[in-house]
Amino acid sequence: MKLSKQRAGVFLPAVLILLAMLIVACGGSSSGAGKGSKLPDDQQIYVLPEAGVSDVATLDPALSTDVPSNDSISLMFTGLVQLDKDLKVYPELAKSWTTSSDGKTWTFKLRDDLKFSDGNPITADDVVYSIDRALDPKTKSTVASTYLALVKDATKRSKGTVKTLINDSLFASDPTTVKIVTEQRAQYFLDALTYSTSYVVEKSFIEKYGEGEWLKHLDQGGVSGPFKLEKHVSGQQISFVPNENYWGPKPQLKKVVFPFYKDGPTAYKAYQANQVDQAAVPTANLAQARALPDNQFRQAPKLIIDYYTMNYLAKPFNNIKIRQAFALSIDKDMIAQNIYKGSYIATNHIVPKGMPGYNENLKGPAGVASTKGDKTLAKQLLEQGMQEEGYTLSNFPAVTLTVATSGSPTAKNELSFLQSQWKEALGINVTINDEDFNKLLDDTSATHGNPKGMQMWGIAWNADYPDAQDWLSLQFGDNDYNQSNYGKGDSADVATQRQMQKLMTTADGNKNDAERIQQYNKIEQQLVDDAAWIPTHQRQSSTVVKPCIQGLVPNAQSIFPPQDWANIYKTNANSCANVNPYK
Repeated sequence: MKLSKQRAGVFLPAVLILLAMLIVACGGSSSGAGKGSKLPDDQQIYVLPEAGVSDVATLDPALSTDVPSNDSISLMFTGLVQLDKDLKVYPELAKSWTTSSDGKTWTFKLRDDLKFSDGNPITADDVVYSIDRALDPKTKSTVASTYLALVKDATKRSKGTVKTLINDSLFASDPTTVKIVTEQRAQYFLDALTYSTSYVVEKSFIEKYGEGEWLKHLDQGGVSGPFKLEKHVSGQQISFVPNENYWGPKPQLKKVVFPFYKDGPTAYKAYQANQVDQAAVPTANLAQARALPDNQFRQAPKLIIDYYTMNYLAKPFNNIKIRQAFALSIDKDMIAQNIYKGSYIATNHIVPKGMPGYNENLKGPAGVASTKGDKTLAKQLLEQGMQEEGYTLSNFPAVTLTVATSGSPTAKNELSFLQSQWKEALGINVTINDEDFNKLLDDTSATHGNPKGMQMWGIAWNADYPDAQDWLSLQFGDNDYNQSNYGKGDSADVATQRQMQKLMTTADGNKNDAERIQQYNKIEQQLVDDAAWIPTHQRQSSTVVKPCIQGLVPNAQSIFPPQDWANIYKTNANSCANVNPYK
């Protein structure tokens, strides 16, 4: 979402504060003002801005790594299971499942009469094809090998050493029965299947048009979710209409439109001008938004952590004391209170508050409990680290922080503050490299195992599923998604890092929930002490929603289950966005 994904997700830069528009990024009540009658069908058009991007990066469920893409993908595709509004796994295309006694074989029974948007049946063959295709190296997914890592021989498939997993660990026993064999027992397997790499695509549709080309024809078929593509114009908008063949309750909305806006402030101005139905609130407009009538302003904590991270293979950040020095130089309270005006929560945590396994007693690097940091200790640690590496300030490696602000003034204020903090506490000048968001996603992937990759960067993680594994083992385990290269190289503390990676594997498969949480707490504390991430704050959504919108049910992960789209509609209560441009 991370970088993420789906809910938020898979991947938002730490400075992209106001830019990614989440479908239900709102708190408060589940509807608008509660007055008015339902508007006619030609007015049932929900206009949601995608801010900070000129287009979605992809519409392929196997490839998505970012929130704007997943906003679109989650409308059109779904999988065997999904997360409901309470973040619990529920059967979506599957109607039931069973597991073997050793916990390694999962058997799913599909619902009756499932169809793709073109009317062709959704079968077990499509399900196993979709998962196998996501892992096919020809598909070039940068995340499938991570989210599907539990599937037996997934690594071999992603590396091309086996040609297919079908009839190896993926079985279509009959048209309505899917069997998946996993490498190990894992408590979070069903949660992992809710990620888009497991979403079901139409095998015959892809074969008809070919890889890549099929995405240009999604208005004709190939999707399994509640909506299908209507129009996609790069630099302008992407829109969707109901999929009449979706198995679940049909949407009351007749169209969902994501117009693209250059940045968050521009999208908010569009809200004020009644051009969109929802918008994130820029920090500068919080007071104004809070004063809007009819419960338009909504705020709620989200399972999103904004953080900065460093490449463990790149100098000078292969030294733990230097990493700790950079972390402890930052007064996170100042960022949350002065820059974000109290709309975000300062934190030292990797696992956010609200997640199972949240550790109330966690401390920052070197035992510092406060989120204000400790500049005196930071300077001492820097001097010790420099002595170990043979550095002086004159020969200290140049430091570049890569981000994607998409023009956000608040994001730029945060960066200026960070530069001043590091200069004041450490005497180090940090250069800012502000690049395109999609390029930042590519650059984070390219940093895995690469001492010449990015040196330091800002990003955010939005929970893919409500399990601490998503925040710890996924980010820092011995896998392709370990982009900071934790546990790699030959630094003095690498042995401790590798011990933590072994404990991650143990915790991932532990059936004792209480013991498992204790193991994750230990891992997180060590990661924070290692400055594997420098978490700065946990996000709260600050959004405005037109009073005419009814049926929104928010949750901490910004998930909107496919079936719940049937509950959203527009009324004539007060103002709505002008939908005439989208008719």
